[in-house]
Order: sequence, then structure tokens, then C-alpha cells
Amino acid sequence: MSDPTPASEPPSQASQGTPRHSPNVQGPSGPRANFGQRLLAYLVDGLIVGVASYLVQLLFGDAGDFLSVILGLAYFVYLEGSPAGQTVGKKLLNIRVVDFQSGGPLGFGKAAIRYVGRIVSGIPCALGYFWMLWDKERQTWHDKIATTAVVPTADYPVEKWPG
Repeated sequence: MSDPTPASEPPSQASQGTPRHSPNVQGPSGPRANFGQRLLAYLVDGLIVGVASYLVQLLFGDAGDFLSVILGLAYFVYLEGSPAGQTVGKKLLNIRVVDFQSGGPLGFGKAAIRYVGRIVSGIPCALGYFWMLWDKERQTWHDKIATTAVVPTADYPVEKWPG
């Protein structure tokens, strides 16, 4: 199968986080990460943030609770809001978060909205997380709130990871 990227297209497009096959991730035809990939990535990220939060609480006592919340917020907003759109878990599972409309990076503002949206996803027995199982776009509630999608990096490549 031939590469659908036109020869006239600049090679920098992939480094900006936009998809190779389409200028737009919107619509049911765009590939999405599956539930298992997303769950495993979330477990990896939860382990990282959980261990770091535990250490912060050991060091700072009662103030550690607040600092742990800030730590989780910073971890997800910085990594998902970066051009790569990947946390450590997403990088290991070869998936990333992109803007639903453009297919490009979220930016930190949209990543922060997505992080807060996770609270909404988790409130009614985590229904918002499971929503992707029957949603045609495979979006969770926090994806819908922030207008994002989680996609495979094979179809939406990342050439540079932050850090």
C-alpha cells in the first residue's frame, strides 16, 4: 500500500503531531486507541503518580495531600498538553491524545480541561470512562468535554517527546 502523504507535503508535518493520512481526526473513519490500551496506559500513569504522591506525603505530611493533587495535575497537563500528547503510559502503549477537530496537539489549556473532566467521568461509577465502549468515536466523557481523542501513534506519529 502506498503512503497517502503527498510528495509536496513538508516533512515537518509529523513532527507537529498531525496525522499522516488525514488533516482531520474527526469522524468515525479515524483510528482510535482501544479500551485495553487506554486502561493499561492509565494504570502505568497511576502507578507513577501514586508512588510519587506517596513519597511527597511522606516528606511533607499533611501538606502532601495538596501537593499530590498538584503533582497529578502537573503530570497529566504537561505531558498531554505537550506536542507529543503522551504520558509515560501512553508512550509505552503507543497511543497519544490529540485535538478532536485538528488532529494536532492539545495545548496546556485543553489538557487542563481534560484533566478536570476526568472527575466528571469518574463520578457515576466510572461510567464516563466506560462510555468509549459504545461511543462511535471511542470517546470518554473527559474526551468529549475537552474535545479530544486518543489515537494510535502508528497513524498519528510523534517524532519528538518532551523532556
